[in-house]
Amino acid sequence: MRFHKYHALGNDYIVLDPADFPSWTRPTEAQVRVICHRNFGVGSDGILWGPLPSERADFGLRIFNPDGSEAEKSGNGLRIFSRYLFDQARVTAQSFGVETPGGVVRAEIRAGGGLIAVAMGSVSFDSRRIPISGPAREVVGETIEALGRSFTFSAATIGNPHCVIQVEDLSPELARRYGPDIEVNPLFPNRTNVQFMRVLDRSTLQIEIWERGAGYTLASGTSSSAAAAVAHKLGLVDRSVAVRMPGGVIDIEIGDGFSIQMTGSVNRVAEGEMHPELFAVTV
Repeated sequence: MRFHKYHALGNDYIVLDPADFPSWTRPTEAQVRVICHRNFGVGSDGILWGPLPSERADFGLRIFNPDGSEAEKSGNGLRIFSRYLFDQARVTAQSFGVETPGGVVRAEIRAGGGLIAVAMGSVSFDSRRIPISGPAREVVGETIEALGRSFTFSAATIGNPHCVIQVEDLSPELARRYGPDIEVNPLFPNRTNVQFMRVLDRSTLQIEIWERGAGYTLASGTSSSAAAAVAHKLGLVDRSVAVRMPGGVIDIEIGDGFSIQMTGSVNRVAEGEMHPELFAVTV
């Protein structure tokens, strides 16, 4: 039961290749929870299940959160999966396509696998696409309440939902306190990822992240993409943005129509075998 573990700026994922699990159509929610558990399992921020067949791209990928739910897209996960394909000599071209439930992206291997660039698609602020309840509109500069505090937020999607909140009192504690409540706010029928954002200058943002289904997270590619797009939409930053997170920095280039090119590092951590006894525990 072979696994491969990587991290992208401290956001760690385990790659499970379906070829190594011939009896699995996909990992179950219970299996995902125990594999990701930091005490009872290998420990990670999620599972990358692939490569899978795809009619729209070179490879297919499914992404699972530590609570067993499925994510539409993950920027860090896509960079890690791309590095895995490179390490396994599964890709021969510098650029290739990966299909996720949140859309098709193109990845490019750089610096011998140490850096991965991903064309993430375009950010939308359309309430119907995010989705967010209420009338059809662009969700920019609205108000949300959490635990007795009022925040101004903008919502966006890049294949998965995001709630971006500009603050001055940015801290990990802020994300840990208010993120869980905002994640499940009824405004967001599919729950949401939450980014608390501080603008440092026209080319630099700092964010703290509460990730849907995963909790407090050191770094996130889709969160970086959404936060940069919102800041640009609000006129606060230019098109080239360095997004600082506790785990490190992701560089974002914003193109026409809020198309996003994301570039960041990936590190190989470990590979090994999971023993079947791992699944004797339910978490």
